Amino acid sequence: MKKFGKKVIIECALNELYKDSMEKHYYIITYGCQMNVHESEKIAGILRSKGYAECGLQEEADIIVFNTCCIRENAENHAYGNIGALKKLKRAKPSLLIAVGGCMTQQSGAAEKLKKKFPFVDIIFGTHNLEDLGRLIDIKSSQKKSVIEIEEGRDDVGDDEDISFRTSYPNAWVNIMYGCNNFCSYCIVPYVRGRERSRRPENIMAEVNGLLDQGYREITLLGQNVNSYGNDAGGVFTFPQLLRDICKRKEKFRLRFMTSNPKDFGEELVRAIADCEQICNLVHLPVQAGSDRILRLMNRKYTAEEYLKKVELLRKYVPDCCLTSDVMVGFPTETEEDFRATLDLVREAKFSTAFTFVYSPRSGTKAAGMDGQIPDEVKKDRIMRLVELVNNQTREMSAGYLGKTIEILCEDFDEKKGLYLGRDEYGRMGYFKSDARPIGKFVRLKITDASGVSLYGEECGRA
Repeated sequence: MKKFGKKVIIECALNELYKDSMEKHYYIITYGCQMNVHESEKIAGILRSKGYAECGLQEEADIIVFNTCCIRENAENHAYGNIGALKKLKRAKPSLLIAVGGCMTQQSGAAEKLKKKFPFVDIIFGTHNLEDLGRLIDIKSSQKKSVIEIEEGRDDVGDDEDISFRTSYPNAWVNIMYGCNNFCSYCIVPYVRGRERSRRPENIMAEVNGLLDQGYREITLLGQNVNSYGNDAGGVFTFPQLLRDICKRKEKFRLRFMTSNPKDFGEELVRAIADCEQICNLVHLPVQAGSDRILRLMNRKYTAEEYLKKVELLRKYVPDCCLTSDVMVGFPTETEEDFRATLDLVREAKFSTAFTFVYSPRSGTKAAGMDGQIPDEVKKDRIMRLVELVNNQTREMSAGYLGKTIEILCEDFDEKKGLYLGRDEYGRMGYFKSDARPIGKFVRLKITDASGVSLYGEECGRA
């Protein structure tokens, strides 16, 4: 046996410590929707390919990346505030790279505003330049001045290999399309994400099959309007066809999708949901308002009655389906009568829950220039009334779970509660104790307590 002296051993240990200390680290801050969350996984994959490892504190990072959102003013203000807060850290650590990308930077004039307001930002990139981040880091490393790259638009969908570093096991996000053609009068998305571009079905299938082969048990298909999938290809392939093809896999898994525009939500899609047992009986169908006049001003292209007929169609074919929605208050010229029509629709549709918002003017949209902007105090009153209604409906539905046995997919362990957690197919979170590590498993729970949207139960078997 070869012997090593004490000096050699110490030197080896020091070398290892030095090696570890030289490792580069990244820290990603994400705002916005599920698509942004998934795109942050892509950013993480790019950074890891450049030799970076994730860290838990900004102070430890060699690069900090902001993946921003501009759908609402609050998200944008939060991003600006957190970027500004890094000025002191950048001064203390000049080698730190700060990169800002996402929807906020894609807005007209946003890059110039960022650079003027925060000259210490090193890299600014748009929604169409995400996959170029590695190259932009290389450019920055060879020059002192900032790197700004905002592509106005692109026709491709980046359908090469999956570069994501996934962090949400056993759940996985899969983009099926990008962009939006609807141009709702309040929405900035078509301007920052571009026109609709669908991925080839064979490329989507390859990604989904790969994830299922790796043991992922819930796939969520993403798009600004998944119902429009394939329209840009002349209808050669459609969204219902894609769902049916994915569900030919026989192993146990769940399939979700978001978001659907009601104007494109039809019987063919509803039949696919009814026929495919892997598709969760939960549909997110944003209505935004219950007043036909407001819906017309929003350019939503359906009436309240047409929306409710689609709800009726869904429940005809899928009686136990749960419905969630997005609902907005305070759109320009909204009257009390308009608002009450929204409350009436929420009651009639019987949403299991809804994401509620106060209208936020977005520069460049048609609604931002409309007369009749609603005072903040009126918006506040209406959102509180809407939230109360939605919460009451949610609590009522949760109470119906007591004593029932449900099946959840275990996703994680809550350190604070000391409980495992996971969702049922309707999106309700269930908490439970377990002696065996059940993450990634389908677990049956007997519900003993219901609190708002959360359920508590006892494990009573595995699926």
